[in-house]
Amino acid sequence: MKRLLLLALLMQCALASAIADDGHVQVTRARVLQQTKIPVYTYTVVASYPHDRTAYTEGLVYLDGAIYEGTGLYGRSGVREWDLRTGRVRHEAKLDPHFFGEGVTVLDSKVFELTYLGNTGFVYDQSTFDRRDSFRFVTQGWGLTNDGKRLIMSDGSSAILFLDPQTREVTGHVFVTDDVGPVGFLNELEYVDGILYANVWQTDFIAMIQPDSGKIVGWIDLTGLNPEPKTLVYPYVLNGIAWRPETKHLLVTGKCWPHLYEIALAPRAH
Repeated sequence: MKRLLLLALLMQCALASAIADDGHVQVTRARVLQQTKIPVYTYTVVASYPHDRTAYTEGLVYLDGAIYEGTGLYGRSGVREWDLRTGRVRHEAKLDPHFFGEGVTVLDSKVFELTYLGNTGFVYDQSTFDRRDSFRFVTQGWGLTNDGKRLIMSDGSSAILFLDPQTREVTGHVFVTDDVGPVGFLNELEYVDGILYANVWQTDFIAMIQPDSGKIVGWIDLTGLNPEPKTLVYPYVLNGIAWRPETKHLLVTGKCWPHLYEIALAPRAH
C-alpha cells in the first residue's frame, strides 16, 4: 500500500512539474496582487547581521542565538552553526563533493539535511555535528523544516511531503495552491505557529501556507531586499527563512548574500 501511495505521489509531482513548464504555476507580481482575497505583506528591516558570502544558502534555522545553515553547490556543501551577531562559525560538517546540500532542520537534538539529486539525507548530532545516520528518499530534495512532530519537505514542485522523523518515511502530502491554481518551485521552508513559510524559487515572494490543506493564506513581498541587485542575480537568489521567537520576526537572506536580515511584517494596503 505504501508503495502504491508513493507511486501515486510521484505521478502527481510529475504532473505538477509539467504544469510548471507550461507556466501555470509561475509566480509573478501580477498573479500575486490580483488575488485580493489573499493578503500581501510588506516588510521593514529592523536589523542586519553578517552572512558568509561564500555560503550558497539552502536551509536556515535559528535557535538560541545561533543560526544553523545548510549550504549547496558541489564541493562546497555542508551544514554549519554560527553566531548570529558575529557570524563566527561554531561547528561545521562538510558533505562529500558529489553531494549538493539542500534544506536543513533541527529536531530532537538532531540536525537533518537533504541533498538535491542524491536521494539521500543525513542526520547529525546537534552538539557535535558528528554524522549519526543517513536516509533515502525518491524525490529531489529542496527545503526542510518541522512542526515538532513531523519533518516537512519540499521537492521543487507544488508538493509538500510529511515524514516520520524516526523512520524518515513519507506519511502524507499536500499540494500547494493559491486562488489561481498550483504553486510550484517551493524551496526553503520554515514552520511557525501553524503556518508554513516557503521561498518561491527565483522570485521575491514567500508563500504562507496552511500545511494541512496546502492553501496559500498570505504572501510576503520582499522586493527591494536584495542588497546588490546588479551583482546578486541568478543563481544568487533570495533563499533562507528562519523565525526568531524572542522578537517574533523573520530572518531572511539569499544565496551568497553579505547580510542576513531581521524583518517585521505589515499588511500591504490595497
